[in-house]
Amino acid sequence: MFGLSLLVSGLAWWLGLYLLARDPRKPVLWWAGTGMIGYAVAVVVPHPVLLGVPALAWTGAILVLARPEWVRWWLVAVVPFLAASFWLPWLVLLPLAASTALAIRKRAYFSLVGVMFGLSAAAFLLRLLPDAATLPMIGLDLVVFGVLVAVTDAVEEGEAIRADMLRSLVIAGFTAVLFGSQVVLFGGPELLAFTTVAAAIAVQVLANPLASVVDRLAVPAVAAERASLREAAESLPKRLPLVTDDPAEFARLTRKALSHYGDLGKLVASPLIALTDEGPPLDRAAQLKSLLFASIQRLKPAGGEFGTSDEWRYYNAVYFYYVKGIRPYSVRTKREDLDPEDRRALQWFVTQVPERTLHNWQNAAARLVAADLMAGVGSV
Repeated sequence: MFGLSLLVSGLAWWLGLYLLARDPRKPVLWWAGTGMIGYAVAVVVPHPVLLGVPALAWTGAILVLARPEWVRWWLVAVVPFLAASFWLPWLVLLPLAASTALAIRKRAYFSLVGVMFGLSAAAFLLRLLPDAATLPMIGLDLVVFGVLVAVTDAVEEGEAIRADMLRSLVIAGFTAVLFGSQVVLFGGPELLAFTTVAAAIAVQVLANPLASVVDRLAVPAVAAERASLREAAESLPKRLPLVTDDPAEFARLTRKALSHYGDLGKLVASPLIALTDEGPPLDRAAQLKSLLFASIQRLKPAGGEFGTSDEWRYYNAVYFYYVKGIRPYSVRTKREDLDPEDRRALQWFVTQVPERTLHNWQNAAARLVAADLMAGVGSV
């Protein structure tokens, strides 16, 4: 039982940290990663309230995927549900069941895994089966769910996932066995084995964030450059081959590349890197950035430096948002370094352009940029 618990807990811990490390700013990864980490702790301390954490976190992840407009309400409700679970542990299954039902039409595969997890969690919370049977069942469901979330995120990002995930799992497994086996072989306490395995996995999965923190403290002058090099190296296994015979997919990849315009490390993973000449990864990312900029500039109407007529909307939507980094609906945009043209653009966006409209213009502009890039491919 101890060996199985150690394996299941370590696997859940790794997957939770892996999801968070992909991009902790994404709500679906944050919710799913928190659920996996909560389950890893629940395996060590199998208390019904701790098992409520993955159930509530999974509810949040499913809502992000199926009904994102409801997530803000769930952020308010999650604390009362967790508090109520001290008296009625099975209560956490109600929002899980509701969110699973909501996801059936949009994300049927998540609903199926949600039903499996709900049944396993119910068996544990209602003591229908021994903990030795229900905890691994729950772990299997959560791992399947976590992998589905990672794959879904990779598809949306236009990235490969298998090589990157397998690489992370192999290194995490090696370090966990290397250090955890010493505790087990020398007869250390079970809790020490769990914490040793967790620490070994965390150091591996979070190596880049930890290195960035150390660099900012020890070598701040080159911290940003070192972080860019690490991100580029991590991005290489995530790159998919470029397929140019599907205009819709090419436009989607272009839209994603535009969203990473200012991040060379992210652009390294873009399939559009195939449009550049052979060379070091960061050099090719810089070339791709130049190609995107040239295509954006071809959207600019002739005459004048800034306009707000219909012919300017696509250019403004991508140039000021991605190239100049102006975020009109974020308080962080209120900077003092904006030039007069940027200030005019910011004022126009805030007062005249709804956020949804800007999003639609960016999608249309991405299709135009993609068509321009495709024309360049055809002329070569």
